[in-house]
Amino acid sequence: MDLLNAIVALANYVLIPGIAYGSQLALGALGVTLVYGILRFSNFAHGDTMALGAMATLLVTWLFQSWGLSLGVLPTALLALPFGIVFTILLLLGTDRVVYRFYREKKAKPVILVIVSLGVTFIYNGITRFIIGADDKNFLDGERFIISARDFKAMTGLEEGLSFKTTQAITIVTAIIVVALLFWFLNKTRSGKSMRAYSDNEDLALLSGINPERVVMITWIIVACLATTAGVLYGLDKSFKPFTYFQLLLPIFASAIVGGLGNPLGAIAGGFIIAFSEVTVTYAWKKVIGYVMPNGMEPDGLVQLMSTDYKFAVSFVILLIVLLIKPTGLFKGQST
Repeated sequence: MDLLNAIVALANYVLIPGIAYGSQLALGALGVTLVYGILRFSNFAHGDTMALGAMATLLVTWLFQSWGLSLGVLPTALLALPFGIVFTILLLLGTDRVVYRFYREKKAKPVILVIVSLGVTFIYNGITRFIIGADDKNFLDGERFIISARDFKAMTGLEEGLSFKTTQAITIVTAIIVVALLFWFLNKTRSGKSMRAYSDNEDLALLSGINPERVVMITWIIVACLATTAGVLYGLDKSFKPFTYFQLLLPIFASAIVGGLGNPLGAIAGGFIIAFSEVTVTYAWKKVIGYVMPNGMEPDGLVQLMSTDYKFAVSFVILLIVLLIKPTGLFKGQST
């Protein structure tokens, strides 16, 4: 019985949160890796792109809620998500036309575009804070839990309860659908193959008649979809706070680099590696160990390697190790 309690506690505090958080990081890292692989620069504005997309979705969600529109047990934000995606698409295409295209036509070095993207970051962040403020915003409605800890205890008779939030289930299912659609698009459609060809060899792709501006446009559209979806899922699962998305840049970039920058499959793997590393290092293992250890040998302390306040340090350390040992990442992306 104690072993079952230990397994339930592990699933409740490590496995399920790790999978949900990993899905969010994977979607964010996919956006970063697409920009790097096709547009050839590290987009530091990606975190605040997620924030703006989530903000637009949040505002439409509030509007729908005021009208009495809902999806029942599901969050109304899912109904508002397409509007947030359209807003983000227009935002990124506008930013590319006004800012990035100038440097692309001048054949500016990638480091220049990185600095420019930092400027775009501050502008995006300022716009988000000006419109919606800097405080936490909660836009979750509908049924909160698929199964609550109390119901699980009543069903199983175990001492430890398992809770599975609706937002966690939505995150996991949405991530699977989005990733499947993305890989289908990249591998099966003409536009997707053009993007891959442009990423592999820009000069050869241009000689083959591929329109570079069309590739750029499609890339930004896909990035907008990924960023908005990731931002909304993270906001639903936690809460919406503009500065949090800027902080997410580190684990998102760490995910992309660990997996292999420019490699979509690597971005997904890297997302889960970073997520589970953060969760396992910052989790207090006292409860799980207490269940499996003999009576009288339970640990007195929390058995926590690092406080949750320093969870982003885990991403930073992993990022440093990968850059020092294998800069191309696990799946041999492009060297950073």
